[in-house]
Amino acid sequence: MLDQRRHLRIRFASLPTISLGYGGAVGEGVIENLSLSGLMVRTSMPLEISHNVGCEFRIFQSPLIDVPAAVVSRVGDVFGVRFQPGPISQILIEDAINQALLDGNASILSVHELGGKKIMRITGGLSGALRNDFMHALTRMGVDEIDVESVTAVEQAGLALCLVATTRHGVTIGAQSQCFAEAWKFAQAVPGDSVPETPGRGQTLE
Repeated sequence: MLDQRRHLRIRFASLPTISLGYGGAVGEGVIENLSLSGLMVRTSMPLEISHNVGCEFRIFQSPLIDVPAAVVSRVGDVFGVRFQPGPISQILIEDAINQALLDGNASILSVHELGGKKIMRITGGLSGALRNDFMHALTRMGVDEIDVESVTAVEQAGLALCLVATTRHGVTIGAQSQCFAEAWKFAQAVPGDSVPETPGRGQTLE
């Protein structure tokens, strides 16, 4: 599922926790986003750029992932770390990401051009966790079509974003997964940008 998305950020509706080992101390944090090459962590620990940190975490029901990393950036209490994985931890990270996407617990949003059109593609859960990325793409990059064929779970907040895109920005909905198509029918039946409770909310693909 990840194909060429090594550096794309995976978002979570519910942020996973992480244990950090740094300078002989152990602390906690939450994972803001994740990729195959690293993650962004919010923590009160005094991490320093160019120093190493030990990372221990699970992505929902995944096996425990224990991987060393280097601190490469900081914005306030959010730090970017780049993994220094061995072959086993690399496989565990990839498997955990793939499973979270399939379960709808994680999401990827990307924009690419195809046939002269800008296509927004959403993989995994369609949720409010995508709001910032979604609105940035919609208002700053310009989007002609939304591809939701790889959406595996749908939440009301995600449907509301799609309604804003179609009703206010003239965006069309392209290829659709079954769970999205069912939820979208209910969403379109309600006037305005409000979204009703639907059977598609939180539904996952078999």
